[in-house]
Amino acid sequence: MNVKQLTRNVTLALILGAMPLIAQAAAEIIVVNADEPGEGFNDPTPVQPIGGNNGLTLGQQRLNAFQYAANIWGRQLDSAVPIRIKSNFDPLACEKDSATLGSAGPLMVNRDFAGAPRTNTWYHGALANKLLEADDFEGEPVIRARFNSNLGKENCLEGGGFYLGLDGQHGHLTDLVGVLLHEFGHGLGFSNLTNGQTGRRYNGIPSMWDYHLYDLTAQKSWVEMTDAERVASGVNSRKLIWRGQNVTQAAPRVLQGAPELRISGLASVIGTYQIGTASFGPQITAAGTSAEVMPVVDQTDGRGLACDPLTANNASAIRGKIALVDRGTCSFNIKVKNAQLAGAVGVLVADNAAGSPPPGLGGSDPTVTIPAVRITKDDGEKLKLALKQRSRNRSGIYAALGISATQRAGSDEAGRLLMFAPNPYQPGSSVSHFDTSASPDLLMEPFNTESVKRNLDAPHDLTFPLLRDLGW
Repeated sequence: MNVKQLTRNVTLALILGAMPLIAQAAAEIIVVNADEPGEGFNDPTPVQPIGGNNGLTLGQQRLNAFQYAANIWGRQLDSAVPIRIKSNFDPLACEKDSATLGSAGPLMVNRDFAGAPRTNTWYHGALANKLLEADDFEGEPVIRARFNSNLGKENCLEGGGFYLGLDGQHGHLTDLVGVLLHEFGHGLGFSNLTNGQTGRRYNGIPSMWDYHLYDLTAQKSWVEMTDAERVASGVNSRKLIWRGQNVTQAAPRVLQGAPELRISGLASVIGTYQIGTASFGPQITAAGTSAEVMPVVDQTDGRGLACDPLTANNASAIRGKIALVDRGTCSFNIKVKNAQLAGAVGVLVADNAAGSPPPGLGGSDPTVTIPAVRITKDDGEKLKLALKQRSRNRSGIYAALGISATQRAGSDEAGRLLMFAPNPYQPGSSVSHFDTSASPDLLMEPFNTESVKRNLDAPHDLTFPLLRDLGW
């Protein structure tokens, strides 16, 4: 049986009412307007032209931004079959300080079509049509994309809505074109069809994605695993890689050397640790920073928060050392600044919540001049246990913050890209993005970052090389 359909939540009336917006490009991308009258693309609110977007209503500017993003993808792709993306604006998940910007995925999938590279394997609908060189879905949309209509409103990143200009000068706003490029990527193939939380395949059949996901611990690809093994692999942080020739070959032209923390001294703690880097202070360089590790202890329960200027005894202990402090109570830059003022040459912040990989250290302070990184709660507790053997001013445990000589940021030592597999599992994000350790940031990481540019290919990005591994 040739099952083509992933979801059929498109009503006939909706399709009949759709107004295609055609992007003239190498591959024709048709954005199907699925908004109701007066909302989303049809919002008649008058606006002024902005950043090269000359639309005079909010809805028209949104359509112009969609066409602009579709043209960028269209110039990259090669398909004789028009790619239809059913798109609209809806209220999506929101909080005061975070929000879902958009979501997209395949509306159609296909297998065992004429010329399919693998039998009994799911392909995203747009890719299947490209490989088949014919439209096997009778002109229906193959991608579903939704974007947050409440962004910028109260309790939804208030004041930080979408920037609709085409010039990328979005300032404090969210660049809609960048978000569109990311979400369209998911719909074109950059997403898995296997449920990472249950390990179950869609209709019991693997997708092309499963052939490329490889777990370094299990030493198996997802197509070789049991359901239980896939569940474990989905949270195997920084041990889940992408095995694909095009991405691996392009990675050295895109990724920088990987920042790393190496611990030496006592046998119980020797190793290379996962870290999250800081948004303030100096970048970690190849020259690096090396010193003995000493903890800050300014709480009665043995923790060291470093939220206030350190006592003379604490300052004496960490002077010329790399200080280990605990997360909590005050901002990261305050902790690091207090350690710096006490004479520390670097800071390790131990997380206070279980999970991995460790996120970065947010905040800003231009007066911070020493490097700082975040480590997991488990690693922090392991270090603190070993540090109980220290004297007043010596621990015999050493930390080196530097750049790996053998590894690129976001890849393993063999140069294969790490895939996002945090613990706990994050539905909608895990397994279907590049890992957040990649540097520079890549378009298909799970978070929208300032540094991502509107590029799809090397030497700036690796999104298109991954799609080429899938068959594009």
